[in-house]
Amino acid sequence: MSVSKPPPPPSTSHLAIPPSSTSTSSSSASSPSATAHSTTLPPPSPVKISMQEHFAINVCPGPILPIPQISDFFPRFHDYPCTPPPPREKKILKEETFNGETVGGYKDGERRESQDGERDEAVDSDDDDTYLGTLEFTLLFDQENNCLHCTIHKAKGLKAMDSNGLADPYVKLHLLPGASKANKLRTKTLKNTLNPVWNETLVYHGITAADMTTKTLRLCVCDMDRLGRNEFIGEVRVALKKLREGENKRYNMGLERIAQNKETNNQTVEQGALVAEEERGRILVSLCYNTEKGCLLVGIIRCAHLAAMDSNGYSDPFVKIILQPDMGKKSKYKTSVKKKTLNPEFNEEFSYEVTLDQLAKKTLEISVWDYDLGMSNDFIGGVELGINASGQRLKHWFECLKNKGKKVEFWHTLTQQGAPSSDKPD
Repeated sequence: MSVSKPPPPPSTSHLAIPPSSTSTSSSSASSPSATAHSTTLPPPSPVKISMQEHFAINVCPGPILPIPQISDFFPRFHDYPCTPPPPREKKILKEETFNGETVGGYKDGERRESQDGERDEAVDSDDDDTYLGTLEFTLLFDQENNCLHCTIHKAKGLKAMDSNGLADPYVKLHLLPGASKANKLRTKTLKNTLNPVWNETLVYHGITAADMTTKTLRLCVCDMDRLGRNEFIGEVRVALKKLREGENKRYNMGLERIAQNKETNNQTVEQGALVAEEERGRILVSLCYNTEKGCLLVGIIRCAHLAAMDSNGYSDPFVKIILQPDMGKKSKYKTSVKKKTLNPEFNEEFSYEVTLDQLAKKTLEISVWDYDLGMSNDFIGGVELGINASGQRLKHWFECLKNKGKKVEFWHTLTQQGAPSSDKPD
């Protein structure tokens, strides 16, 4: 079987060698018809090049330009309008022309500054906890009445916690160290706002000058959520030792996500015994001996920071008082029960008919109890006032005997030793 070969390409092909000038001139001179025929031929086809040859030819040597960063292709999102940076190519070509030493078109110092600026900008835009808002409040310590007044004015620029871009903020106050339930005070909740204005005053009772040197006030701003758990926004802490007596000091502080106070923690460890004693709470008692009626007036005003005895974190406190030695039923009194509170206010007064000479030999036993329905009541703490007492308790007793007809009020710390020995829980 034979394979027919294609006819050879014509002489006008681009692969054929063009004729010499002599032959062309001779042929054209001898044959005019051939000259006319040659002028009407189609133009030669382009040169055919393989793919490998194309890649080899298309290499363009020149200055190596820096690879653009990915941030150059995406816009920066800012809360404020900003002018876009100049085009990257123009800066490179300009510096390439006048600064031949820097291949990439950047000076070392300029490159470092731009990187630092981009790094700082990224931190500001990515960190959500850098700005949580500010809280404005005022503190006033009244040493005469042993009260700490905390006025919560307002907050600004709080972080949005709800899906609508707002929050339902309120403020919680805690005295540290101490039990959170007994030391907790709270403002009202304001709905749908990031700039709440409370102008609300909360008062801590039973705060002595000694407490001001060891306590720290913690103010937490939270978002109230009815369907779920309340969310924490931020907090501030103030060391009360920096607050002077009678000074109405105003604060405007930025909220923090986590505030750690190592100094407070160290004080808690060092004064562990004092803290354990204070965990039972305090009681405000007034004594007055009425010479006209010949009786002792005992006032149970309030308790503060009582220990929680119930599972709900609260107590149902009431107070019992007994004048020892026992004088029968006339020597025992009991206040009303205050439900679900660790800072009850009683404002109740009781009278004992006793002469001043007999009173000097007696002891007043005061005890605080938690009322339990159907079960025995729980003892919270107590205190004894009398000639056999010591410290602040003895001073209170002497002030009562010395200043006849004058009401003398003192705060006393509740202790385990104050439990009545002759009376059982009922």
